[in-house]
Amino acid sequence: MKKQKILHKEIDLIQNVINRMANNSFLLKGWLITLILAVLALTSDTIVTDDIKYFALILILPLVVFWYLDAFFLHKEKCYRELYKWVIENREKSDEKLYSLNYKDYEDKVDNVFYIMFSSTMRAFYGITFIILVGIGIYNLTQ
Repeated sequence: MKKQKILHKEIDLIQNVINRMANNSFLLKGWLITLILAVLALTSDTIVTDDIKYFALILILPLVVFWYLDAFFLHKEKCYRELYKWVIENREKSDEKLYSLNYKDYEDKVDNVFYIMFSSTMRAFYGITFIILVGIGIYNLTQ
């Protein structure tokens, strides 16, 4: 019974970390869209105008930073999922790494951050945003 309690408490701790990583990823997407829309809205009355000739292209820098951070959080989330699986499979047999939230042992079992950045789901959100910003920037530069 005591091992069951330990297992449940330990997986609750790991699940809380996974939830925080997923929440961070969600919040980053909201902050990015808010930042882009606020900058584009505050620079002029319309999105397609000479006043934001360079703003759309300048916004690519925070886009890339948010894209990397999102991939970073997703990478950590995947590491913790591996830790979660290890605890489920091994806690009954061993007290090794008891209550350890160290994800470092599992980094080699998941894709690296840059690979995650270009996964299909990340490309869909950030890639489309990137294309829109580049399109607005190019349109305004040619006017």
